[in-house]
Amino acid sequence: MLDNREAGPTALRMQIGTRLRRLREDRGLSRAEAGEAIHGSASKMSRLELGRHGFKVRDVLDLLTLYGVDDEDERASFVELVEEARKPGWWQSYSDVVPNWFEQYLGLEQSATTIRCYEVQYIPGLLQTRDYARAVIGLEYHDAAYEGFERRLEVRMRRQEILHRPTGAATLWAVIDEAALRRPIGGPDTMRGQIEHLIAVSEGMHNVKLQVLPFSAGGHLALGGPITIVRFAEHDLEDVIYLEQLTGARYPEGEEAFRYQRIMDLLAIRAARPTRTASLLKGLLRDF
Repeated sequence: MLDNREAGPTALRMQIGTRLRRLREDRGLSRAEAGEAIHGSASKMSRLELGRHGFKVRDVLDLLTLYGVDDEDERASFVELVEEARKPGWWQSYSDVVPNWFEQYLGLEQSATTIRCYEVQYIPGLLQTRDYARAVIGLEYHDAAYEGFERRLEVRMRRQEILHRPTGAATLWAVIDEAALRRPIGGPDTMRGQIEHLIAVSEGMHNVKLQVLPFSAGGHLALGGPITIVRFAEHDLEDVIYLEQLTGARYPEGEEAFRYQRIMDLLAIRAARPTRTASLLKGLLRDF
């Protein structure tokens, strides 16, 4: 069973959904049939089983009844997890500046034990300095109300705390395209500060593995945009693939998800070894 003292609400929802899916499959029921028991649809059941929708205690109890789970202790454990998963995460207090589609990802990120990512446009958000993040947010929200600017910056900086937890710090494995490192976001001083930060991270943080994908590596399959893969401590939870777009995000599943896993593996192979990262970054630093 998931230790709800350590997991975030998103991971809790995912495990509840996984356990309910297995119970449904054991009974040979379709999502549509299960959905009828809670006056919902097959698509609602899909969202519930993937942990992308909050649970109601009544719905969970009705599903457990449908699945033949009548043991009171087991039913009580589900209720306890549902109630714990309904507690808001810190990011939900920023709903005025965080769109719904990104709030969902924040929940995944904050529950993760390992995050793998590839970035071609910007430095990954978990590694951005405050000055660099300020410049990026200024580009991303150039037409938004100024009042929300500092709160967006707070969110980006607070996200990074997962890498610095005294216990249970997340592991980050980032592949950064040389294009992102050479793009002068915020001006020369901002870029120098950002690259110096990446050098310090690559040399001093044991839970961060940083690789540079140089131009000399040529073309590759991930030219279309960033890729993030989130992994959780709970072994019964599958990795989540996150593809961020301009005004939304996608979460590939099945064979498509496997393809992105393979692309990330290939990027790590083609990128320069982590032991070369600091020297490559120091070479780039001279250009700013």
